[in-house]
Amino acid sequence: MVRFIPKIRRDDDFRRQQQEYNAMLRAEARIGGQLFGPIPAGHQRDFFCLDEHTWVWHEQWLGSDGKPQSVTTRYEVRPTGVLKIQNNQSYQAISHSEAKNLLRAAYLYVERVKQYYQSAAA
Repeated sequence: MVRFIPKIRRDDDFRRQQQEYNAMLRAEARIGGQLFGPIPAGHQRDFFCLDEHTWVWHEQWLGSDGKPQSVTTRYEVRPTGVLKIQNNQSYQAISHSEAKNLLRAAYLYVERVKQYYQSAAA
């Protein structure tokens, strides 16, 4: 039984860390979703940095028929350029204009998320 207790503690620590990480990611996604203006009523919009090379834009809403609609766009930053995949379709390179917009959004995102954590730490 002595060996079992440390394992439970490690599992609990991992679970707690995972929950904290997920909560932070959700908060950052909400902040990112607000970068592009007001979110229409009934819509949910998220924009966040998933990892060092991946940005995600997700929006969902109820269609005019009352059915849930959603679009998920994942941008993968690679040494050769930025690729996007939308709703699990095929990858495509993004235009220079879209790359500039993504870069601006990423800078704004980092700025706003930093402000969020600085105010939370104060």
